[in-house]
Amino acid sequence: MSRKQHHFKGAEVSCCVKYFLFGFNIIFWLLGAAFLGIGLWAWAEKGVLSNISSITDLGGFDPVWLFIVVGGVMFILGFAGCIGALRENTFLLKFFSVFLGLIFFLELTAGILAFVFKDWIKDQLNFFINNNVKAYRDDIDLQNLIDFAQEYWSCCGAHGPNDWNLNIYFNCTDFNPSRESCGVPFSCCVKDPAEDVLNTQCGYDVRHQGELDQQKYIYTKGCVGQFEKWLQDNLIIVAGIFVGIALLQIFGICLAQNLVSDIRAVKAN
Repeated sequence: MSRKQHHFKGAEVSCCVKYFLFGFNIIFWLLGAAFLGIGLWAWAEKGVLSNISSITDLGGFDPVWLFIVVGGVMFILGFAGCIGALRENTFLLKFFSVFLGLIFFLELTAGILAFVFKDWIKDQLNFFINNNVKAYRDDIDLQNLIDFAQEYWSCCGAHGPNDWNLNIYFNCTDFNPSRESCGVPFSCCVKDPAEDVLNTQCGYDVRHQGELDQQKYIYTKGCVGQFEKWLQDNLIIVAGIFVGIALLQIFGICLAQNLVSDIRAVKAN
């Protein structure tokens, strides 16, 4: 009898693991819900929810997709981990572990491929930026994203200001009636510290001038090169962030598997 009691006492679900996993995932779940809410609100404001077909109308990248996809994944994972831990549901815990493991594997694969095929990644980045330059005026969120990138990295276009010829409003053709013809967005302009009010017309007609004169008013370096330089300068920080995310994922998988083992041991008794 004492042996049975001792054996039964040894096979317990660890409360520490259970509630730590629950707490970890409820934060994850709430963050996912917040991301999803922001994404759906942004689409509602743009009228996308009332006209679903408009999702495919945008020629460039809609930044709202980031909130929808990331929020959706976080919400599903958080739900599975949270409810699985609280209810000691092995199916949900296994789903959480496998899903998280799959994401980790995809991240690892993407990192290796990015390192091996650097030139291809660079070409794809160039194509991505130019494709979004064409759609600059089509979506306010995309416009804000491009403006942020150009201001943050002090760049203009994928390889230089002339990439803005791809946009119907900024191209330099004689048939372009736009007031912005042969110009660039204000985010390409070199900021004057003395100016308190943002001059959104600072890029008008600037590409009529020679390259040396342009350097006085706008950034002439491309965003692809500036992004590469930023990555090299901040390689340790970027690598540290990715390693930190990977360790959190591995930690989550280990906690879930530990809890599954405890539940199985209890059920076996």
